[in-house]
Amino acid sequence: MEKLENLSIEEKVGQMLMVGVGNKSYIKNVENLIEKYKIGGVLLYKKDYKNYKELNQLVNRLRALGRKNKIPLFIAIDQEGGRVNRMPNDFINLPSANKLAEENLVEEASDVTGKMLKETGFNFNFAPVLDIKRFKSNQAIGDRAFSEDIDVVSRCGITYINKMKEYHIVPAIKHFPGHGATKKDSHLTLPVIEESNENLEKEDLVPFKRAMENGADVLLVGHLRIKHVTHGYPASMSKSFVRKYIRKKNRFNGIVITDDIRMKAIRLLYGTKRALIKAFKAGNDIVLFKYNPGDEGLIDKIIKESKDGKINIAKINRSVRRILKVKEKYEIENEEIPYLENLPQDINVKIDDIKNKIKGNVNEKD
Repeated sequence: MEKLENLSIEEKVGQMLMVGVGNKSYIKNVENLIEKYKIGGVLLYKKDYKNYKELNQLVNRLRALGRKNKIPLFIAIDQEGGRVNRMPNDFINLPSANKLAEENLVEEASDVTGKMLKETGFNFNFAPVLDIKRFKSNQAIGDRAFSEDIDVVSRCGITYINKMKEYHIVPAIKHFPGHGATKKDSHLTLPVIEESNENLEKEDLVPFKRAMENGADVLLVGHLRIKHVTHGYPASMSKSFVRKYIRKKNRFNGIVITDDIRMKAIRLLYGTKRALIKAFKAGNDIVLFKYNPGDEGLIDKIIKESKDGKINIAKINRSVRRILKVKEKYEIENEEIPYLENLPQDINVKIDDIKNKIKGNVNEKD
């Protein structure tokens, strides 16, 4: 792995950006960002490929570009199963986290997910969800959470994290400090958590703290305003929250990554340009955003502010050290991934077995 001192400011800033595609017509634009700006990560969506073969071809194009840069590329996916499924339709979808936890199948499901992601070329996954299931309906999290029970969420989350590590997949725990505490969806609006800081500490934050204590290396901060903590700002944009609450109070020294700053909660409040700068200055290590034409100008603005000292270079260096450390720990490489014709079938057999166990248990209860 390249050393920090051998990277230019442009390359350091690039490492702190993860760009989502989400539109096949923008794939070439994102590839240009890898070449020109040396961005550190790419997030793929189901819209970016029709099937496993197209996914394999796209991943290998990205990996080939990553091999030309000094630092290998995170190739990320948001693969929870259930409602959040980004794999091509060749692969059967796993049940929701809540159903898997109810049937004690989290370890098996995590294992097959790790294998599927590894063999298809991903090395970073935005999972597990460590939010608590607080409401029965009409909320963003719901069955994406493992359970209403803090201990079950913690245990399942740690199991999931450990399985991802076995396959050298970087797991990003989310949505800190707890999206389960609000019914609102940050894709659409800025949710406000009304819970007191004391209640958050005793409940929603517990699974995250236990995951940190058990080796979680990446923490996704949600676009959530905590009434008694962030003082009107979203947690992801709050310097005091990231630096004082995450770094000092919770002693987390892994990667802090924002949720997508193009979500409506942030876009309407700040606009993308201002949000990107604010996210950098807040102390996030990686800023995530889905690509839009013209984003090259936003990146140029960040590079200029970094060179002018408006964004602290010491802060940038700390962030890039954390990123390099995680990439080295997980042995992130951008070698070519073979196309395995039988892979979907092999994975689907295992997923079918998990789903049949759930059906069997449900029938027994009936």
